[in-house]
Amino acid sequence: MTKSEIIDRILNPGIVAVIRADSPEQLMSVAGALHEGGVTALEITMTTPDAIRVISEVGKKFGSKVLMGVGTVLDAETCRAAILAGAEFVVTPVFRPEVIRLCNRYSKPVASGAYSPTEALVGHESGADFIKVFPADQLGPTYIKNLLAPLPMLRIIPTGGVNVDTAASFIQAGCAALAAGSSLVSKDILKNSDWKKLTSVAAAFVEAIKKAKAGQQSA
Repeated sequence: MTKSEIIDRILNPGIVAVIRADSPEQLMSVAGALHEGGVTALEITMTTPDAIRVISEVGKKFGSKVLMGVGTVLDAETCRAAILAGAEFVVTPVFRPEVIRLCNRYSKPVASGAYSPTEALVGHESGADFIKVFPADQLGPTYIKNLLAPLPMLRIIPTGGVNVDTAASFIQAGCAALAAGSSLVSKDILKNSDWKKLTSVAAAFVEAIKKAKAGQQSA
């Protein structure tokens, strides 16, 4: 896929599942359940055991049905290894210019972590395609709306505090997409291998975002 195609997959339907599993074996089932619910962009964090191998194996099994990404990337070496293993997009929790440069070299979208307006703008000017506002639960949709007023060029993906109930508010505030971790792939779901519930929660996220975007277009 081209970089623009990958970005389109992130923006539509506009939800990225942030996955921190206890074992790489779980992630095949998680990926399948999320895909069935309409969530196709998956961010495998580097805190997952054997994350690089997981990215490769999930990508091989599902192919273009899912968009494999890597999160919690702090250095260029990890970034390169994940991309070579099949990661199509990269997410950092904080501003890491060397990671942004490497992603641009490989033509892979990158979301740069930020908390303050200055961090967000520096990430954007350094070449990040998205700004990951984290932790968003401490800031909320109003902060993002205020941030975008003077900086409308930013494509913001909030992480933390994003759930089915808050999804619409974040989209209405101007977020380009949303990232959800435990509110989507919860510890209980993983513990009980409740893939049917995961599919249901995924579908609820997709529907909430779809309705919010439709409301924006009709306004």
